[in-house]
Amino acid sequence: MGIPMDAAALLGLFLETLLYGVFLTLYWFTLVILLKKTGIQRQLLLPMATLLLCIATAHLILDFVRALESFVFKVDTIGASDYYSNFGSPLFVASTALCIMQTILADAIVVWRCYVLNDRSLLVAIPGCIMLLASVATGYYGVGSLSRARLLSTVTPADYGCIATFDALTMVLSVTSTILNAWRIYRTRCFMPEGFAAFLPVFVVVIESGAFYSTSILMLLLTFFIGSNAQYTMLDIIPPIVGITFCLIILQVHFDIGGNSPAEMPTEARGTTV
Repeated sequence: MGIPMDAAALLGLFLETLLYGVFLTLYWFTLVILLKKTGIQRQLLLPMATLLLCIATAHLILDFVRALESFVFKVDTIGASDYYSNFGSPLFVASTALCIMQTILADAIVVWRCYVLNDRSLLVAIPGCIMLLASVATGYYGVGSLSRARLLSTVTPADYGCIATFDALTMVLSVTSTILNAWRIYRTRCFMPEGFAAFLPVFVVVIESGAFYSTSILMLLLTFFIGSNAQYTMLDIIPPIVGITFCLIILQVHFDIGGNSPAEMPTEARGTTV
């Protein structure tokens, strides 16, 4: 038996709150580290981490408001399941738009990190940017289509195809970038005198961060294809997961490498911090 819409929303809110607490804790650790840095590590990473936190916070607030409306304020006029099935609700549209924005920011970080790590190659940047633009177009077109459909029963196959395309593009971007980054580190470091072991921590960070984010997107894609309402639970937890992944990359590289300054860190290590 499938999970009801209201149960999926409550589960999503619970998990989102839990993961948001993890993200907030990691953000403060990251903030302390980045405030001691100079150059791009402070000028770019600090605003990006703060922006991710702001989006995740706004998304969590919207989900709390939706829960209050469905289970408290409008409980006598509309059922909770029917409330969450109304895709035309301004709160649903805003919440979904924030989730897509957070996902696009994560994809942009992935593309930029892959571009830097691969010697700023246009062969990496151009396909990545094309896929990123396609994600923006399909993502927000999908939100608009859902808001016009209003009810789950009136969602057209074209709308489903648009949503599936967005999820698939995000999945492909994450997996491809992770593979390219790992291969670049392996090819560059394994034949050097100090050996690959000296750079193993960075290699592990690249794999772990990519796997964590890719797994969450894969779960979203699978729940979407099987038609489970658990996809809405996954939508709720994507924003904090993006922030957690971003902060973990910075923290892991900092502690594994020993907190070297940007001038002392190899080019590949600097690339993996973003």
